[in-house]
Amino acid sequence: MTRLEQLLADWIPRQRWFAGKGVPIGDVRIEDEYTLVPGEPGLRLLVVDVDQRGAHSRYQVLLGLRPPGTLPADLVHAAIGECEVDGSGARAVYDATHDPDLTAGLLDRIARGTPRGPVRFRRLPGTAVRTGLRSLVLTGEQSNTSLVFGEEYVLKTFRRLWPGHNPDLELTAALAGSPFVARPHGWIEVDLDEGGRRVPTTLAMLQRFLRGATDGWVLAAISVRDLYADLGTAPGDAGGDFAGEAERLGAATAAVHRSLARELPTDVLDADALRGLAGAMVERLRAAAAEVPDLEPYTDTLRAAYDAFARLEEPLPVQRVHGDYHLGQVVRADTGWVLLDFEGEPAVPVGERQRPSSPLRDVAGMLRSFDYAARHQLIGHADEQRLVPVARAWARRNRDAFCAGYADGGGVDPEKHRTVLRAFEYDKAVYEVMYEARNRPSWLRVPLDSIAALSA
Repeated sequence: MTRLEQLLADWIPRQRWFAGKGVPIGDVRIEDEYTLVPGEPGLRLLVVDVDQRGAHSRYQVLLGLRPPGTLPADLVHAAIGECEVDGSGARAVYDATHDPDLTAGLLDRIARGTPRGPVRFRRLPGTAVRTGLRSLVLTGEQSNTSLVFGEEYVLKTFRRLWPGHNPDLELTAALAGSPFVARPHGWIEVDLDEGGRRVPTTLAMLQRFLRGATDGWVLAAISVRDLYADLGTAPGDAGGDFAGEAERLGAATAAVHRSLARELPTDVLDADALRGLAGAMVERLRAAAAEVPDLEPYTDTLRAAYDAFARLEEPLPVQRVHGDYHLGQVVRADTGWVLLDFEGEPAVPVGERQRPSSPLRDVAGMLRSFDYAARHQLIGHADEQRLVPVARAWARRNRDAFCAGYADGGGVDPEKHRTVLRAFEYDKAVYEVMYEARNRPSWLRVPLDSIAALSA
């Protein structure tokens, strides 16, 4: 490895967006390198290949370069190290997403549009982009890095790269004009190698920034907190009752699903495809139970639900869906609910994320999120045992409200498709068990308690 690659091998695993935590890095290689801003400070785009026990992943790094010892105080936290660059002497290298003097050029290029060249900056037809705005990195993101420009635009840079058009851009562009999505304005792309051919790949997407919008998870958590602070009050009588918002969110979700079905291809899964999908669920359950023995008592119940799904007699309609739907993927704006982050699971190849699925998969994801919102605040709570039935009542009330809103908004009625919904919900809970066991063991009880309740 070069000195820069050695620095990246030390720096990348410490970033929140790195997906391979816990597995040793064997090698880091700069696969592609492009100069976006020459001189000092300079900006380069790196496509970095990370090898972990033979499994390779690509990551995007926007690399800033300055003379040694000249890194401003507000960029010290973004430092990667010092190394020689291009044989022209040592340079301080750092994560340039935190440098507004450099990121301003990204917005300018999208506004102008440069559709040719190795790195292409594209503006969506019919949109205008105002330039001269300074950027600020949003905190709290895990798989990507988002830059807010003057509270007008947000540029989401995709850290984990898979060859192909990112579904977030694809679906958001298909929904352009919908009141339930943030309007897209443009994107950045480059060609990545895939099996010897170069494939156009999305690096970043520019959207309207929703000023004053509140994260759905935050709103739900406030509702739960207020309810727990007033023991003995029913969820519907609490001051922060969330059911009305849950119902409106269900209607917004149905509207987005209807739009996606109009704009993009749809299909149906026959009996063989249903059995294959159920088999994949069973395999995930087997792997999870082997890793988390606490799941074993519920495996018979879960397999029974998957078997019932596999025996469905009617073909299952499928379409493009959100793919990773939960309360953290929606915001409440002045105009109502807005859905964000249509990229699906970043750890899954783009081709798999583009496969049509049942819209009830998204419904199941949101229902699991209501359970999480209710149960995670029980961890370490002084009145935990007394609050367990309250948590279940809050989740049930909001689950029912969301499903009612979804059906009234023109979506398939979840109550009439319980076999499908139950299979997707169990499958999501099993995924959560694996995730919590690996990343957040103190939260493992949340999906396990949910599975126990669902099984009962």
